[in-house]
Amino acid sequence: MTALERTAVVLLSGGLDSATCLALARRDGFRCHALTFDYGQRHKAEIECSARVADSLGAESHTVYSLDVTPFAGSSLTTGGHVPKDSPEPGSGAIPSTYVPARNLVFLSIATAYAEVLGAGDIFVGVNAVDYSGYPDCRPEFVESFAQSAKLATRRGTESGLPLTIHTPLLKLSKSGIVRAGLEAGVDFSLTTSCYDPLPGDHGPLACGRCDACILRRRGFEEAGTPDPTRYAEAVPR
Repeated sequence: MTALERTAVVLLSGGLDSATCLALARRDGFRCHALTFDYGQRHKAEIECSARVADSLGAESHTVYSLDVTPFAGSSLTTGGHVPKDSPEPGSGAIPSTYVPARNLVFLSIATAYAEVLGAGDIFVGVNAVDYSGYPDCRPEFVESFAQSAKLATRRGTESGLPLTIHTPLLKLSKSGIVRAGLEAGVDFSLTTSCYDPLPGDHGPLACGRCDACILRRRGFEEAGTPDPTRYAEAVPR
């Protein structure tokens, strides 16, 4: 079966990485069903962005799945706690407060169930092990382990012996590499958002420019040598 005949579930947050992941899946001929999660995150602007990204990149469908926020209460992204700002080297220290407990494990589990319903054998997720914030569920070891568990836990895996393929096309790319790959695949990055702590603006939320996600995003565009279309709340020193 060729990619043109295959259906994939794509985890789509509305950020830079997941938008690029969707674009790469579409480039490779997959029929993509985008899956976005509303888990009570303080940066809900990403949900609206995900809808625009899914439409612009030609997803077959876009589903927003709502989760009870209670299990994710251990993160500053869901409790209203302090979001770290101005880190000189995001991801170089301890796991930050923005880590959402087992988020990718939960998301991939639901995506696996959705894939079974759709008859899809492929899931795309934009995890990255180079320029990321130190989250343990972005590591290749986790993805490999999950793929094996999914094979053991699904009808597809037990009755036909077919694997559920977890695609991680961004895993070994730097943030600048992701920006370049996204531009080549047709991503309009002005439709995306990365900020963990957006601020209100006259024409919609503005990126704070100082959280880990903003710092990595800004650095990615700078190193890629291309303009950053992000609307920041204030000028931030380079």
